[in-house]
Amino acid sequence: MSLPTDIRVVASSVYFIPVTLRVPLKFGPEITTSVVCLRTRVQVRDRHGKEGEGWGETPLSVSWTWPSKLAVAERAQRMESFAIRLAQKITEFDGCGHPMEIGYDFQKQILMNELAIANAEAGTEPMPYLAALVCLSAFDIAVHDAFGNLHGRDIYDCYNDKFMTRDLASFLEPAEGSGVSFKCRYVQDFLVNPAPLTMPVWHLVGGVDALTASDLTGKEPNDGYPVQLDEWIKRDGLTCLKVKLRGTDSEWDYDRLVQIGKMSLPNGLKWLSADFNCTVRETTYVNEILDRLLQNEPDLYARTLYVEQPFAYELEHDMLDVRSVSGRKPLFLDESAHDWEFVKLGRSLGWSGVALKTCKTQTGALLSLCWAKAHGMPLMVQDLTNPMLAMIPHVRLAGYAGTIQGVECNAMQFYPEASIPEAMVHPGIYRRRNGIVDLSTIKGNGFGYRLNEMTRNLPEAAAKF
Repeated sequence: MSLPTDIRVVASSVYFIPVTLRVPLKFGPEITTSVVCLRTRVQVRDRHGKEGEGWGETPLSVSWTWPSKLAVAERAQRMESFAIRLAQKITEFDGCGHPMEIGYDFQKQILMNELAIANAEAGTEPMPYLAALVCLSAFDIAVHDAFGNLHGRDIYDCYNDKFMTRDLASFLEPAEGSGVSFKCRYVQDFLVNPAPLTMPVWHLVGGVDALTASDLTGKEPNDGYPVQLDEWIKRDGLTCLKVKLRGTDSEWDYDRLVQIGKMSLPNGLKWLSADFNCTVRETTYVNEILDRLLQNEPDLYARTLYVEQPFAYELEHDMLDVRSVSGRKPLFLDESAHDWEFVKLGRSLGWSGVALKTCKTQTGALLSLCWAKAHGMPLMVQDLTNPMLAMIPHVRLAGYAGTIQGVECNAMQFYPEASIPEAMVHPGIYRRRNGIVDLSTIKGNGFGYRLNEMTRNLPEAAAKF
């Protein structure tokens, strides 16, 4: 079965935009000081021969996607090369349909095979699937954007049976015994509509971030932006703080949570979350911190909204039962939630909810959203320090997902100058005010970028197909 609105990709381009962080960001054991953003353009054609274009973007966050002892430069180069490989493959791909259908089929039919070939050619440590997904995400987002642009619609008005020939049962399988059915149900059935135009915003407190003036070393940038947490709270009216922890030093982790909580409470703190970035090996490590917090700092314990991905993301290898943690606080999958099948596995092991990210593809994020909601799992939408165009699909997903509390946005902490052209059009999502982000300027077709109003000069394309 086909629809006249079905599309296929007929051309693609790749751009690499290097960005330097104004302050370092600690991901697990590594400290990040720069990142390359992958921006893509795709051209699509419908069954009547009409063509349109779309854009996607994601940071190639090497330390997050590919923790390794390999040099960062080597990992980054391999991700960039893989992105160019995907540009060619998605242009050659003969899949035709809705972006959800193209995205799903490409992942199932092409992505894993291309990753295996690329890893064999490299002859060294294999690039993980998560890194491959991040590379693909910029193309997948661009296809969704192009579909909306071609048909003159907001893409979030296109996730229904008017534009899709396959229902969710074609993509998803419910958990055994859940009583859930995806037959005759579509993505739009699980979205918040209308989506809110403002949302509470989460600020990332990195493991090397200064909290107060006493933590300053004198090496901080003098660029007019805050450099310490108390200044950020005052300037942006922050009420939600995501705290990066080590996962290897329980005393430091506990003290860090308490210190941040106590200094923030008088300034309007509402919620904390604890993010261990896959560094914890045993459930007792997290349980002891939570129990100590409950006993000694009950107010801070009550304000700890959830715990994010303490354990290694290879769920299928470790099969760690985490019910003792999720019995204390909601426990959210992040790095582990590659797609809905991993969400399903995580639920069986005791994980409570899912942190969605557009950098794992718009298609995959929406399918995980639907599966999780159908099974009563709460959602968050987490950042990958998304700047520039990458910020817009990110915050839109959060609005339509219906998260437990707003959205994480931290690019303004680490490279605010990178997004100046986009911020001229959408000031409310690149500058946090009164603890919220404002999405009211996002409008029009596709993701509502309003690209024609921006003045960004792109570098020369790294590849065109």
